[in-house]
Amino acid sequence: MRTLTRLSKAPEAAPAKATEAAPAKATEAAPAKATEAAPAKAPEAAEVRKEQIGRNKGDGPLARDPRSSTSTADSHRHESAIKHVTGRAAYIDDLPAPADALHIALGFSPVAHGRLTRLDLEAVKRAPGVVDVISVVDIPGHTDIGPVFPGDPLFADDEISYAGQTLFAVAATSHKAARLAVRAAVVEIDEQPASLDPLKAAERGEVVRPTHVQQRGDWQQALSKAEHVLEGEQFVGGQEHFYLEGQACLVTPSEDEGVVVYTSNQHPSETQKLVSEVLAVPFHAVTVETRRMGGGFGGKETQASPWACIAALIARRTGRAARLRLPRAEDTRATGKRHPFYNRYRLGFDAEGVLAGGEITVIGDCGYSPDLSEAIVDRAMFHADNAYSLGAARVTGHRARTHTASNTAFRGFGGPQGMMIIEAAMDDIARHLGEDPLSVRKRNFYRAGRDVTHYGQQVDQYPLLSEIVERLELSSDYWTRREAIRAHNAASPVVKKGLALTPVKFGISFTARHLNQAGALLHVYTDGSVMINHGGTEMGQGLHTKICQVAARELGLDMARVRITATRTDKVPNTSPTAASSGADLNGMAARDAASQLRERLFDFAAEHYQLDREGMRLAGGELLAGHGESSRRIAWGELVQAAYLSRISLSANGFYSTPLIHYDRDTGSGRPFYYFAYGAAVAEVSLDTLSGEYRVERVDILHDVGDSLNPAIDTGQVEGGFIQAMGWLTSEELKWDARGRLLSDGPATYKIPTYGDLPPAFNVELLQGHPNSQASIYRSKAVGEPPFMLGISVWSALRDALSSLSDYRQSPRLDTPATPERVLMAAQALRRSVNGSTP
Repeated sequence: MRTLTRLSKAPEAAPAKATEAAPAKATEAAPAKATEAAPAKAPEAAEVRKEQIGRNKGDGPLARDPRSSTSTADSHRHESAIKHVTGRAAYIDDLPAPADALHIALGFSPVAHGRLTRLDLEAVKRAPGVVDVISVVDIPGHTDIGPVFPGDPLFADDEISYAGQTLFAVAATSHKAARLAVRAAVVEIDEQPASLDPLKAAERGEVVRPTHVQQRGDWQQALSKAEHVLEGEQFVGGQEHFYLEGQACLVTPSEDEGVVVYTSNQHPSETQKLVSEVLAVPFHAVTVETRRMGGGFGGKETQASPWACIAALIARRTGRAARLRLPRAEDTRATGKRHPFYNRYRLGFDAEGVLAGGEITVIGDCGYSPDLSEAIVDRAMFHADNAYSLGAARVTGHRARTHTASNTAFRGFGGPQGMMIIEAAMDDIARHLGEDPLSVRKRNFYRAGRDVTHYGQQVDQYPLLSEIVERLELSSDYWTRREAIRAHNAASPVVKKGLALTPVKFGISFTARHLNQAGALLHVYTDGSVMINHGGTEMGQGLHTKICQVAARELGLDMARVRITATRTDKVPNTSPTAASSGADLNGMAARDAASQLRERLFDFAAEHYQLDREGMRLAGGELLAGHGESSRRIAWGELVQAAYLSRISLSANGFYSTPLIHYDRDTGSGRPFYYFAYGAAVAEVSLDTLSGEYRVERVDILHDVGDSLNPAIDTGQVEGGFIQAMGWLTSEELKWDARGRLLSDGPATYKIPTYGDLPPAFNVELLQGHPNSQASIYRSKAVGEPPFMLGISVWSALRDALSSLSDYRQSPRLDTPATPERVLMAAQALRRSVNGSTP
């Protein structure tokens, strides 16, 4: 992925180097280098040399003084921003490997279902450049690498479960030689019909995990006594992760039986576990490192591990480094997607559209194995209410098994699919009653007396829902535009406009309780510089930047004094995946804990060493501040660190954090699975050609709740990116399989992600100010990775609004997703037939 861009002259480079060089008082040679690099610093260099006269070299280096004019502004740029734009940020395929490193290519099943009757690899072994060939019989340890539940064989043994399933691996002296050798394999499969319909699979009881139910109140009585009852159903399509950096890893053998795994990976600790089990070695023999990813979105939470396991096998068998990277088409066919869902509702409501209760059913298409589907369908169930009180309700979740790649985590983790059904219901109820959908939505918001979810959690900060929507109504001129759009549609027979305002309430925490923990490791070196490491991974979302900010804030330092290192399992062990929007919440608190320990340790030392009052000490601006008035004392950070080192005070700390309060009982389907909720709302306006189905998004207005933002610039980018990604999921990104279960949309020519040209001409994004998190999160901030994704539902709802104008807003069209122009056109034709009295 790295480009070889070179800057002929970097305007900011010289000052930055000068700043780094000037305070470098570590050795006697350092001042000379500083003098050569920046002659203006010569007096300071001379001063440094004068300070060192007579010093015992064993005292250790003089510490840097980190005082500078630069501040730890909240909107600090991404810690790798310059590396990204100049092409110097190293991704997995950029890492240098030994000259004798091997390259791996894989053999995949061409059919979706059947029995493997013959796998002859003799010709493959004899192919030019081939060094090793492995299949399931060559695995010394576990052959099943299911992340939570069994069902994911590393290589197919007997049963073939999807087209793209790995059969064998070839290691050769070049990538080309390995790929050519794969073609020499003799593969015979007794092909059988593939099950591709999750609805029929669920009806037959073909599931990867048992059905789960959440229920509160007498939902049947609520339906029987309701003034109105509506039913509806929808299909919600899946989504390819389409990360820019594909699945990739580099594995080198280490001493004894170990390996070091460099991987593009959201869950290094899980990969460490699986590699060790496959190799049949202890966990401590496997070290996994991830510096950064070129995108993840959930697709590298569990499904980066198989490739690391295969490369580790090759590396141990041959004693040589092994590199594996999947070409785009193979990556797309071999890995899982966002779960497609079939959703149904039957809801009762009064004359105002307020829900009395009912039932909602969600059926997730899980693919061939459990993977993370238990938790993903659970989260779809948790979010089947979105921002609305369902009343007395039952929510049922089915996990259907089909012969496709095992579907997996994707931004929102099932939450977006669950929200879709209740948002469809809100539109349907509004058309049934002749009301504006926004009015019906607002009447159903969680409020006093109706503030408990269908799984028994009390909703905190629910007034934010109303405040966000009311502010957005005003700032976007919703009602004025609504009248103008109605007038336009009445006068325009072909081009219709649509408008929708949809809210988001998204729960933050892993629903698997044990994952809500994190660790951090912080070192202060004797020159005063700080190194922080934590268990989270960086995939472009700015997590490392935020962690550096936390460390700098706790120690009162400039951001330039804090560096972060690659996530490694030998530094912070037993980590959770960077997922569930919890990266900053968990790892930020762990980093804060580590920095707080060190700060308090330095305060204790300073009180004794300098004979200062311990009460009221603080670190700010690169100094220790103590006392008041005439008795105040200011000690430079560098001096404090040096004194602590010479007094044998530890300058390292381990931090840890576990989320409090959360619990969930699956037997009763109730509990508090989320630490808090994040809120937001979006207004989308679309223009739609009803004769072609083509449309465009004209304007989007967003107001989103991030509590007290850790970094407003990064958070705003997350809101913008999440919205556009969701817009693609709901409109243009269509996954297509043929009748035999082979994925047809396996690359950018057949799978259409949003591009720059799809951006709304007017795109207004604002972060809600003045509403800190009610829970004790890191500096009262809120997670921002996943919640903004659901804001994109407003585009889909606006398309339904435009279509509904064909019936003078009396009917609500069914519009499955992705709402491609073809689907939109068919919905328009069905509405016209219905309005004209013919059978749709």
